[in-house]
Amino acid sequence: MLGEGNVAHTAMSGNGTTPGDDPLQTAVWRLRSRACWADAAALLPPDAPATALQRAALLVERCLYTERGWEDAEDALRTAEALAHGDEERGAAACERGQLAYTATLHGVRDRADEARAALGRAAALIPPGAPGRALLDFRRGLIAENLTRSPQAARAAFRRAHAGATAHTDPLLLSFTWRHLAGLALRDGELTEARHGFAESLRIREELGYLVGTAPALASLADAESEPEASRLREEARRLFRLLGGVPTWLSRQLSPPAPGVATA
Repeated sequence: MLGEGNVAHTAMSGNGTTPGDDPLQTAVWRLRSRACWADAAALLPPDAPATALQRAALLVERCLYTERGWEDAEDALRTAEALAHGDEERGAAACERGQLAYTATLHGVRDRADEARAALGRAAALIPPGAPGRALLDFRRGLIAENLTRSPQAARAAFRRAHAGATAHTDPLLLSFTWRHLAGLALRDGELTEARHGFAESLRIREELGYLVGTAPALASLADAESEPEASRLREEARRLFRLLGGVPTWLSRQLSPPAPGVATA
């Protein structure tokens, strides 16, 4: 499963689902959830540490979903790194640096795997256990273990730590990511009941939050664990959303392609 990466914790507030949400954050969330990352980033002041980091995180996420915008993400990240003060802000910036390097490696732009591991290692030294940003860091370390190191056991342990942290800090979007990736590992192991449950939970959360750009991947993943005719229905719904968003995420087209006869879909 290609590694989605949840954006920094500061971007999780204001998704419009809670009375009293910050109007700016609500606007950012609505644009982000509809694959308008650059527009969302443009709403945020670039000269304050928290919003500079959030801008960088949004543009890093755009690289993952669209395979473009690398220079904008690098520029925003350098600004966020320069403005960061205090261990947790520096750790959060390092976490985004690691995610950008991971994304470039994953998409074959350039092998930056060593940079990704080093940046996430710096983040781990700066973000204390139990801090809100630690769950996101654990998740991203799980992505490296799953997709670069090819170590499912290490990935599962990291995703479980991230899942526990997201639960403790009430971060539902991160929970949707941990559910999805734990389910993907279960599917690889042939644990269909566990996989269906995890994929269904991921989809439910994303639909409740209105996270449109992440709904098609969740539908496609659930389809991989379902039998016909439900699998075809889910894939067709995923294709509809994929077309609606102009072919984003770019990598989803491979997952939505009909499998060749006799080829497993897991």
